[in-house]
Amino acid sequence: MRISGFLLLGLALGAAAPGAAAADRKACLSQDERRAVIASHKAVPLGRAISVVKARIGGDVVKAQLCRQERGLVYLLTVLAQSGKVTQARVDAADGQWLDGS
Repeated sequence: MRISGFLLLGLALGAAAPGAAAADRKACLSQDERRAVIASHKAVPLGRAISVVKARIGGDVVKAQLCRQERGLVYLLTVLAQSGKVTQARVDAADGQWLDGS
């Protein structure tokens, strides 16, 4: 049951803004790029960003991306709350500080 919920969530998020999703993917790092950035200490590990988000808003992180934005590298996290509400959160990848969430 839980897996089907994640599949539905993914489909809903993908269908909501296909143009925006394509633009986000271009600015987001690939798995190899993420590893290199973290290894060179230009970004904190993903686990630290997830800890920040869980402490701030709780829920389960269902998607995480490391992307380039105007302010630099940012983790974009999609969080599924216990209530079923989907929330987007941003964490500064350079220092692991909370930026915002909706």
